[in-house]
Amino acid sequence: MICGGMATAPLDRRLPLAHLPTPLVALDRLGAALGMPAGHLFAKLDDATGLAAGGNKVRKLEYLCAEAVAQGCDTLVTGGGAQSNHARLTAAAARRLGLECTLVLGGQPPATLTGNLVLDHVLGAELRWVAAYEYHAVEQAIADAAADLAARGRRPYCVPIGGSTPLGALGYVRCAVEILAQAPRTELVVIASGSGGTHAGLAAGLGEHRRVLGVDVGARPGLAAHVQDLASRTAALAELPPPAGEAQIDPTQIGAGYAAQTDACREAITMAARLEGLVLDPVYTGKAMAGLIAARRASRIPADTRIVFVHTGGLPALFTPTASAWLTT
Repeated sequence: MICGGMATAPLDRRLPLAHLPTPLVALDRLGAALGMPAGHLFAKLDDATGLAAGGNKVRKLEYLCAEAVAQGCDTLVTGGGAQSNHARLTAAAARRLGLECTLVLGGQPPATLTGNLVLDHVLGAELRWVAAYEYHAVEQAIADAAADLAARGRRPYCVPIGGSTPLGALGYVRCAVEILAQAPRTELVVIASGSGGTHAGLAAGLGEHRRVLGVDVGARPGLAAHVQDLASRTAALAELPPPAGEAQIDPTQIGAGYAAQTDACREAITMAARLEGLVLDPVYTGKAMAGLIAARRASRIPADTRIVFVHTGGLPALFTPTASAWLTT
């Protein structure tokens, strides 16, 4: 059994799975609603990475899958919540590369598949369920599933939740380079921070923690310390100095917990859609935008700050009965 994140591959050792560079678009109407001048708020559309409805995890999987293939693995094993975007994209990456995929999901198997689970099924992933979503319990179940597959003669490769290892986070070191090429005067990047790899990679690539604001969505405990450590290890792997300062985490948008509905998230989804035609999801990007909106309204982010909001994907989560009812009533 081989688990991910242990190799020291250089920054360019990856398998191309994503459509890169992803677009950068101005959000001037939304910016105006937040009291910002034109040309100060942008979205980096990493929902347009192309593989199986896109999302930020594709950048990480380029590195992780390169290691899996190089080591002769035949099955990717990962997991997350029942509607995990990462799980869906790992299954798609496996199929693109001729591999099998086992997904360990937290919760109870539903009577009817919706959202990401439909795509998991279409992609032919093996689904294994644990009783409920709890970060460390799911991580252990991923390792247990890989051990079971290895005992049956398979060559599994463990991909931790979110692909958030130094190797996976290299994908967002590269994304930082893209952002600076597209918007050289960027002062702040705002993202949803779940498993922490996207946040850590951007901080490593930009060189300063103050340039990345991660809005905690409640996916893992101890997020700030994890991002701080992961960013330093990612920078070392990329042969960069560790990012200066301390990880910037906004914990105010979690609500009752991971994937819990909040009024601020619904407002953010509605504003982005109706002002910009930008469709956000209720678990990650909606809460990240809610954090940006709240910070601007409270003047914690000055109006003249040049901001890039990274859209990390998640569209299938809108097409679950719970989300649909919440957004349309």
